[in-house]
Amino acid sequence: MKYTVVVADDEEEIRRSLVRRVKWEEIGFEVVGEAENGADALELVEKLEPDLLLTDIKMPFLSGIELARAVREVRPMVQIAFLSGFDDFTYAQQAIQYNIVSYMLKPISAKEIEAELIKIKKAMDQRVEEFTKERKEKLDIRKTQFLIPLLLDSFQNERVSEEALRERAEECELIRNPKPDNMQYVVLVTGIRDANGKDQTSYSSVNAVDMILKKYVHYVSCHLEGRVVSLIATTPGGMGKYLHIIVEEIVQSVERIMGYCCQVGVSRSVNTLGKCRESYLEAMNALSYSRKDKSSVYFISDAEHGSGLEQGEIQEITATMENFLRGGMAEDLEIYLDDLEKKLRNGGKNTLVLSTILLTEIGAAVYKVIYMAIGECGVEVLQKKYSMQQMREMERMAENFQIIKRLCMEAKKMLMDQRKKSSEVIWEQAVQIIQDRYAQQDLSVMIISEEIGVSPNYLSSLIKKTTGSSMVEILTKKRIEKAMELLQCTGMKIGEITELCGYKDQYYFSHCFKKLTGVSPNKYRREHEQA
Repeated sequence: MKYTVVVADDEEEIRRSLVRRVKWEEIGFEVVGEAENGADALELVEKLEPDLLLTDIKMPFLSGIELARAVREVRPMVQIAFLSGFDDFTYAQQAIQYNIVSYMLKPISAKEIEAELIKIKKAMDQRVEEFTKERKEKLDIRKTQFLIPLLLDSFQNERVSEEALRERAEECELIRNPKPDNMQYVVLVTGIRDANGKDQTSYSSVNAVDMILKKYVHYVSCHLEGRVVSLIATTPGGMGKYLHIIVEEIVQSVERIMGYCCQVGVSRSVNTLGKCRESYLEAMNALSYSRKDKSSVYFISDAEHGSGLEQGEIQEITATMENFLRGGMAEDLEIYLDDLEKKLRNGGKNTLVLSTILLTEIGAAVYKVIYMAIGECGVEVLQKKYSMQQMREMERMAENFQIIKRLCMEAKKMLMDQRKKSSEVIWEQAVQIIQDRYAQQDLSVMIISEEIGVSPNYLSSLIKKTTGSSMVEILTKKRIEKAMELLQCTGMKIGEITELCGYKDQYYFSHCFKKLTGVSPNKYRREHEQA
């Protein structure tokens, strides 16, 4: 497998020498980009999605460690190799958690770099092999005997106490002694499909997901109902720090290494193991929002803001109906309803009783989905048009079904409109935060997403889909536009404008300004003074 590389070094002569003299192609690499500072390197990583970043550890604007941290946020599967003129391993240790695969000291010859790159490629090849290999050994029986009953509610039927569940979790190494009192749990459900939408999730896929989980959190995974189901455990701080990185790395790794689409559904976090059944159903519901032909991550909290309804057992048809409401096209839902009506008509003697029960369940499921996604106001709108009491008073099944069909199609339209409106509201909130606080130096997608109340993954995807640009590009554009205004209308010093526009480094500000406008801040001011 050939791997792509971005090379970053602020010394042009060294950078060009690296690109020219190293036999990249022979070793199995392809250089796809070069950067002269940490900020440009981050931009290239986000744009080009390389497999490896080779960077000096001392870089302008963003140091190697700051760059490694930022790269993990946007492209966690990228491996990073440091070049450094400083024999300071303590400094390098700070970045070990950020996928650092090599630390090379300058001066270093092309042959020495090639020898190290051969080692790096071997390690990357091993990772690919491990990620894709067929699992032959069985999963730890203790873990499956704990996880599957926990998710399918068997422990609740047996009335197993929370303390007993925690002891079982400790045996499976989901939690460690001493057990933190503030432990949080989240369920991930991962599905893998090829370009045609055919399911490729297998027993071996558990191994691939676990390879990523073990870098960040304690976990237990299994293959359940055709999906990889993982229960992860960490402190609230760890959950906030790692969860969005984990799911992005799973998706990115499946896409790059396997060449498949990957969908991940993510539950809300809970603080007791006894609630993991509900978390599993939430993760499955989140997964149902995804498209089969496209990689995606869905947090149930992004799609359904309500948390007051408990998830119970639902019949197969009702579950399918919920999936059609949450994802897919309205035309597909209508076809499914037509087929369902035909089946009910040919159902035999007990059709009337059975259909009444089934239609009631479908109606309840529709109201539940509407409540979770829109709230009470959405339910009230539907109730005014389609009363369940009206349906029960009907004697003919066909008339009842037409009410349910209209209810479902109206609900689908409401959900599609709400999703569009929600996206617009979230986008408007993000834009407003940027407009109001562009001067805040540490303003980031993490901070904005936390304030709006959505996941960083969702906000980044929404921004990219809405504008075609990343959050960093939008924020930079706003800051430079403000700088242009200040340069034209005030006599403030460049250093003062730098701080007012959210930059702590004047050289970095000048770099960004010239990159966007084509001229330096001073030249821009002179040109507009003459005008």
